[in-house]
Amino acid sequence: MASLIADGVDGVRALPLGVPLGRSAPYTITQEVVDKFADATGDHEWIHVDPERAATGPFGGTIAHGFFTLSLLPRVLTEVLEVTGFRMALNYGCNKVRFPAPVPVGSAVTGTLVLDEVREVTGGLQLAMTVTIGVEGEPKPGCVATFLSRQLV
Repeated sequence: MASLIADGVDGVRALPLGVPLGRSAPYTITQEVVDKFADATGDHEWIHVDPERAATGPFGGTIAHGFFTLSLLPRVLTEVLEVTGFRMALNYGCNKVRFPAPVPVGSAVTGTLVLDEVREVTGGLQLAMTVTIGVEGEPKPGCVATFLSRQLV
């Protein structure tokens, strides 16, 4: 359940811009889930799926795929913000995605959500949100993405 609920157009417009709206619970990245992501995407690069070889690599072990880290955005969004009072929501895309640091398997990650902009679009509102996936104990995040969501009335 989300820590913050915005109901309808007025509820979304009342949300503060440019400040963290909340943080998701810690989520531990396991080798099993990284392997499943590799199977789903066909990306079996050794740095992600071969712990023995990765132990001698540049990160001292396997790391999550960048796109796996990006795929955690829905987890963060649903834990931090619930938008109600609309007919439906659509993932519209990302304006910018960066992977500043690796996410080692075994690490815990949390996500923060900042609402950057709310604007009217045909049929509803478009929300631009910066989602940052932080890695416990690391100074740089594993992913920073500007995500666009459309809330249709």
